Amino acid sequence: MKDLTTKQKEFFNQLKQNYGAEALPSLVQYINALKISNLLEERSGRLYIANTARGAFLFDTKVRAGFANALDDNVEKLISFDEELNLNNPSVFVFKVAGDSMVELGIYEGDYVSIRKTSEARDKDIVLANIDDIFTLKTYRKKGSEVWLEPANSSYQNIYPKNSLTIFGVAVGIARKF
Repeated sequence: MKDLTTKQKEFFNQLKQNYGAEALPSLVQYINALKISNLLEERSGRLYIANTARGAFLFDTKVRAGFANALDDNVEKLISFDEELNLNNPSVFVFKVAGDSMVELGIYEGDYVSIRKTSEARDKDIVLANIDDIFTLKTYRKKGSEVWLEPANSSYQNIYPKNSLTIFGVAVGIARKF
């Protein structure tokens, strides 16, 4: 077992524990059945648990934030925030927000923002940018040849680059823990 990785050793020990001296099940048959059932998916030659097989239940009943309504038991599907926010994509990363400059867009300190890596932005995109050697999350604004970053808090002023502005990515999602 010296040539095995730690994960391979753990897998082998699981097999020994679960099957002992009994014949092992055909892993290929198990894997194929799980793939056919869309519980496993293959990406770049590797197997992953399908996003549709993990996550929380998404109910198709809308819940009003105003007047209460009765919830029914109609489960639409399993929802995975990895899938919904495209977190399995190597061009997407997440960071935790600090500060209050985006509160008027509903982005608060402690929120998690997912960013799709790109160096290009369109007017009104929420971007992660480096402006004059400072990283910030703001709304990208462009009018003609003029470019600036706009906070979503009336207590703050627009930020115009003095020397440099580099876009690192565009916000694609937000998550918040209570």
